[in-house]
Amino acid sequence: MSLQVGQEAPDFTLKTSDMEEVTLSSFRGEKNVVLLFVPFAFTGVCTEELCTTSSNLSAYDDLNAAVFGLSGDSPFSLKNWKEKEAITIPLLSDYNHTVAKSYGAAFDELLGYAGVAKRSAFVIDKEGVVRYAEVLESPKDLPNFDALQAALKEVA
Repeated sequence: MSLQVGQEAPDFTLKTSDMEEVTLSSFRGEKNVVLLFVPFAFTGVCTEELCTTSSNLSAYDDLNAAVFGLSGDSPFSLKNWKEKEAITIPLLSDYNHTVAKSYGAAFDELLGYAGVAKRSAFVIDKEGVVRYAEVLESPKDLPNFDALQAALKEVA
């Protein structure tokens, strides 16, 4: 079962596509956080989602939110994807699928692979509490960005 609104978000530390560590709890008291889980780098819908988010990044900045894309791909693959598609949001490698699983956002099996992230969106407020949670069963669907931004406006 996925995380629900009102629950505390599990903390994590993951590497970015530049091999820098990001820890969720480091944003407490400072910024809201948006986590966008995507199944696979270099695929059409995942690229569309993160490129669209990148092009609208100022809207998230205005809502005092740090936005991250998370994928089970390696940091090296994510770096290449980011450069090829001009993705400007930081990409985090959940290579072992531990974060996707802890958020209840992992497929048991997708295309023969276990633990792949479900396309999901979470808004976590400055206190570390989930304020929006959307976990999609179809990897072809995009999150409801209007609802996500509405949740951010409530906590901005």
